[in-house]
Formats: sequence, structure tokens, C-alpha cells
Amino acid sequence: MRLEGTSLKKDFMRFIVPSIAAQWVFTLYTMVDGIFVARGVSETALTAVNIAMPYTMALFSISILFAVGTSTVTAILLGEKNGKRANEVFTQNIVLLTVFSVVITVLVMANLERVAGFLGATELNKAYVAEYLRWLVPFSAAFILSYSFEMLIKTDGFPKRATIIVTTGALLNVGLDYVMVMRLHMGVGGAAFATGISNTVVIILYLFHFCGKSGVIKFCKFRMDVPLIGREFKNGLSSGITELSAGFIIFLFNQAIIRLLNDDALVSYTIISYVNSLGVMAMVGIAQGYQPLISYYYGQKRMERCRKLKKYGIAAAAVLSVVYTAVCMIFAENVVSLFVSVEMPALVDYSVIVLRIFALSFLLAGYNVVIGGYFIAVEESFAATGISLSRSIVALTVCLFIMTSLFGGAGIWWTPLVSEGVTLIFTGRMLKRYAKP
Repeated sequence: MRLEGTSLKKDFMRFIVPSIAAQWVFTLYTMVDGIFVARGVSETALTAVNIAMPYTMALFSISILFAVGTSTVTAILLGEKNGKRANEVFTQNIVLLTVFSVVITVLVMANLERVAGFLGATELNKAYVAEYLRWLVPFSAAFILSYSFEMLIKTDGFPKRATIIVTTGALLNVGLDYVMVMRLHMGVGGAAFATGISNTVVIILYLFHFCGKSGVIKFCKFRMDVPLIGREFKNGLSSGITELSAGFIIFLFNQAIIRLLNDDALVSYTIISYVNSLGVMAMVGIAQGYQPLISYYYGQKRMERCRKLKKYGIAAAAVLSVVYTAVCMIFAENVVSLFVSVEMPALVDYSVIVLRIFALSFLLAGYNVVIGGYFIAVEESFAATGISLSRSIVALTVCLFIMTSLFGGAGIWWTPLVSEGVTLIFTGRMLKRYAKP
């Protein structure tokens, strides 16, 4: 079994490094779209990509919800040496996600203008938002399945292969973005189409693995197990909320910015949302990277190894949080310049200031996300879901209301730091109360 090597610390690094890389690559799909749209179309079109992003995040949240739940159950079954049942769990998950994808695609395509309006499209960018969605939505199945396959191939013991596949897709996306936006002048629709094609290619590469001979997990015949869906849903709910929260945060902040600031501030927040996604998804990469290992040893009742992995995860999150925050502080101007022309100095200066404020929240976010991942791995779903709900919906919404009431539009940029601090207190209490002995 490839989940167990000669050194626990080496196994930890072997799983989290590819996992972090894979999460960054997934995030770069949309970020690359934004860079090419900003350079090849306009800053207004860039805001359209950001406004449509919650839809993409919603697709990923569905995928992660079931992928993490399935991965947890599958890893436990593999730890118990029950490979046949693990294959049935895997196959049922893929079939269900395919069905969900088709239903979502049909419903959204039939209500495209309403969806664009709901996401927060303004009169200035509504046409761009609708165009982006029109080209993106038909590939909904590719988005959902690619993320699920990425998580499950790591559970199968091939984290490096997962990274190679998603990196291949990302490089393809960059090339196609350049051709469709800069050369063929297909606008925001071309950027969305490039992303959809890239994800489809990634699906094909994953199928080569799961239909081949190298892995343990395979497709097989199965009987629908409804209680299993409930177990997967419970285990994956926290991760699904974490992923959905990225889209929810963007949606919530877009609405607050439109109400309290202006369209230029939307450009600034679009840049921030990309940087935020890279930071948070790095922490998610640690959480998802060590999750199969913890679940595997949890299935074997070897709790001393689970506790060691938890300590490794906290240490990795602490280091990465400090490094990422420092990079954002030092290179804020360079990041902003990727999206905003130097001919708009006022917008550049404002974006740099608010990016540095926002980046402070990364110092606390890592601990919350990684501890939530530990609770998922040992099937403490109540604690994991509570942490995710706090940092993504409850604390965030309350803090945004309070901060904007006290400080107006300026309070928007300080909200993530305050929200993560509130969640950190809650996480500490959950860890003390629900951690496995």
C-alpha cells in the first residue's frame, strides 16, 4: 500500500507538497484567465471574471464535498484491507457527480441571465459576465470531476502523478488563453472556453490512471448505497464549506463594495481574491494532503501517528502562513501590476494598500483550515463543520457587518483578519474538546 512508507515525516512531505502544488494550479486556472482578460480586453472585463468566480467555486465545493468524504471512507477501508469495498465507494462517487453535473449544467444554461444578475453583475459588466458563463457552464462536469479525481488519485497513493496532471492542464490553459484571447480576440468567452478545454483534457488523463494497472482503486460494479452518501456528505461537508466559502466571500464582498465603494474598488478586490485563493488553497493543500494518511492510520487505530501528523500539519501551516504574508507585503506592487496598467496610478496605489491589509489574515487562516482537515480525517464532522461555518459564513458575515458599520468601506479590507481571529478562538475550543485522545 503506497500510503505507508519508511518515515512518517517523509510521507507527510511526500503528500502535502504535491497537494499544495495541485491546489495552486487549480487556482491559477482562474487567475490566468484574469491576467489575459485584463491585458487582452479591459479592467472592466476583469471584474466580470471575478463576479463569475463564485459559480466556479460552487462547482469545486460540490466536488470537494464528495471527494473528501469519499477519500476519507476509501482510505479507512484501505487501512482495513477492504479493497473491494473501497472500489465500490469510489465508483458510486464518480457516477453521482456525473449526474449532478448534468443537472447543474441544464439548470444554469436555462437561466443564464438570472444567474449573472444574482452573482452581482452591474450594468457596466453584465454582458461580460453572461458571455463568460455562456462558454464556461457547458464544462461544469469537467470542473467537478477533475477536482474529485485529483483528490482520489492521492488517496490511491500517487500524489506526484496528480500534480503532473493538473500542471499539464494549467500549462495547456495558459497556451489556449493566449491563443483565444490575445490572438483570436474571443474576449472573456475565449478565456472561459480555454479553461473548459483544459479541464476536459485533465479528466482524460485521470481516466488513463484509474482504468490502468498501476493503482489500487478501480472502477467496478456497485449497488447504490444511500447511507454511504450520508456518511460521505457528513465527512466532506467541512471541506465543501471551505471551498464554497471562497465563492461566498467573493459574492459577499462584491455586494459590499458595490454598495459602499465603486467599480474601481471591484478591480482591487478582484486582484485580492486571486491572492486570497492562492493563500487559502495552500492551507487546503496541507489539510487535504495529510488527510489520506491520517484516515489510513485512523482505520488501523494507530492514534499516535495521527497525532504526529497533526503536529506536522500545524507546523507546516505556520511556516507557510508567515512566508506567504511576507511575500504579499513585499511584492504587492508587482502583483497589482500584473492586472492594472501603470497608466492608472491611483488604482495601482489603492490596490497595493488594501492588498497588504487583506494579507494579514493569512497569518491566522492556516491554523483554522489545517485543524479542520484533521477533524475530517478522524471523522469528527461536527467540529470540522463548525470551524468551516465559522470562518466562511457566520464569523465572516457578522464581522463584515460590524466593520462596515463602524468604518464604512475601509472596514471591508480589515474584515478577514478579524473574522479569522474569531474563528481561531473557536478552533482552539474545538481542538480541546473533540480531538482524539
